[in-house]
Amino acid sequence: MKKVYVGMSADLVHPGHMNILKAASSLGDVVVGLLTDKAIASYKRLPYMTYDQRKVVIENIKGVSEVIPQETLDYRPNLERIKPDVVVHGDDWKSGTQAKTRQQVIDALATWGGELVEVAYTEGISSTYLNKSLREIGTTPDIRRSRLKRLIDTKSIVRIMEAHNALSGLIVENVMCESGVEYDGMWSSSLTDSTSKGKPDIEAVDVSTRVTTINEIFEVTTKPMIYDADTGGIPEHFAFTVRTLERTGISAVIIEDKTGLKKNSLFGNDVTQTQDSIENFCQKIQAGKKSQITEDFMVIARIESLILEQGMDDAIARAKAYVEAGADGIMIHSRLKSPDEILEFCRLFRSYHDTVPIVVVPTSYNQVTANELCRAGVNVIIYANHMLRAAYPGMLNVAKSILENDRSLEAEQSLLSIKEILELIPGTK
Repeated sequence: MKKVYVGMSADLVHPGHMNILKAASSLGDVVVGLLTDKAIASYKRLPYMTYDQRKVVIENIKGVSEVIPQETLDYRPNLERIKPDVVVHGDDWKSGTQAKTRQQVIDALATWGGELVEVAYTEGISSTYLNKSLREIGTTPDIRRSRLKRLIDTKSIVRIMEAHNALSGLIVENVMCESGVEYDGMWSSSLTDSTSKGKPDIEAVDVSTRVTTINEIFEVTTKPMIYDADTGGIPEHFAFTVRTLERTGISAVIIEDKTGLKKNSLFGNDVTQTQDSIENFCQKIQAGKKSQITEDFMVIARIESLILEQGMDDAIARAKAYVEAGADGIMIHSRLKSPDEILEFCRLFRSYHDTVPIVVVPTSYNQVTANELCRAGVNVIIYANHMLRAAYPGMLNVAKSILENDRSLEAEQSLLSIKEILELIPGTK
């Protein structure tokens, strides 16, 4: 019999997939090239099911002889290895982003006389619509918590945006640029959470209050969240914080190696800030790791050595010690306008650890791109306060305009229309 190759993601298996597999099995023995999580994440969102879960589903579909991993969006490595007689695909890839992939398949098949068979698109079925429906249904704490580690394992760079209320969370959940790039998750910032409540950024908002806000965000979103825990408090208290965050469905907590009353790091040495000893901070990391229940939750250590001008050697020594103590990742912070010291830290740290995630917050050195940081070895980029910083000027300007003009007409150009407001949140109509 002829050997037939079908490449697919198969995250949400629907009648369209079944039609393609049925057509393929009528032509010969079907080998499914199942795209890995990394291959899928290279061009769209991370799949809901893991590769192993999707593989079990496809293996048990009638007519499928074998399932093998397809490591890239490009079919050619698998095609050149198994040289199928036929490749079967839906006819919906003739234009758009997949048109190039289609031509590569045609060119590869031509070298050994293979054939491309295209099955008509199944009307009324859309993976995009199914994904939208799943987002509206929501997710569970366990599924949400596990997604950050999967994202770090599969994506070249993970983009995280600050969210301080449910509305900003909805923006992070849904916004996408023309190329299809979207944010992978949310950052619960102590700065923006306290500022949005009119309180100073000195850990004045307790964990219970912050979790209430997070639950409001989680009610309308599905993406994972990283929690800013400032210093984390004393080790005994931090252990309880980890339990609370893990139970809520948060994926990771970041704690900074400072002591005393919290002062924002971007003040640097302009205010009194004391860095914790390596020994004490390692004990805090160990207390957090010991208290967690699941393997998905991450404790990430934030190093303030560059902020406090303690030097690169101190930053690297701390990073090595914190990883040894059990930290699941390292966040390195800087308040310089240039990314040079961050890039140097990444180079040095990667010579010791090539897989431990590096997290950065390019607030001050904002000219560097995500792709440049990725090439330097960064895994996660947090845009830590931009949503709140965008909201406040808009509200202030509108409030002043209404007072100055004694009416709201001039402010309208800066506002959403009433119609847009009514349509913004599903279920409002």
